[in-house]
Amino acid sequence: MDWISLVVAGCFEMLGVLMIGRYNQTKAIKDITGMAGAFAISFILLAYAMKTLPMGTAYAVWTGIGASGATLLGMFLLGEEKSWGRIMALILVIGSAIGLKLLG
Repeated sequence: MDWISLVVAGCFEMLGVLMIGRYNQTKAIKDITGMAGAFAISFILLAYAMKTLPMGTAYAVWTGIGASGATLLGMFLLGEEKSWGRIMALILVIGSAIGLKLLG
């Protein structure tokens, strides 16, 4: 259950980052409220996962999911650049998170 919580926490972090982008475009209260809610849920689930997972591994996987997911959302939803360099960097981030899981 701890790994499921961690992955869901990373997904809520991605949602929070997406809501920051939406808020910057719209300045709507619902977007800032959505951002705060998404980050709150993300932190709660991260804290739950860290009760049984090593702190370094949990944090690295959480930030890896959030950073790579936010980058992918930017590429596919917001029209950000899709260069080979960015894709290779994402592969390294995701590979590092998987490596921590396998070795930790």
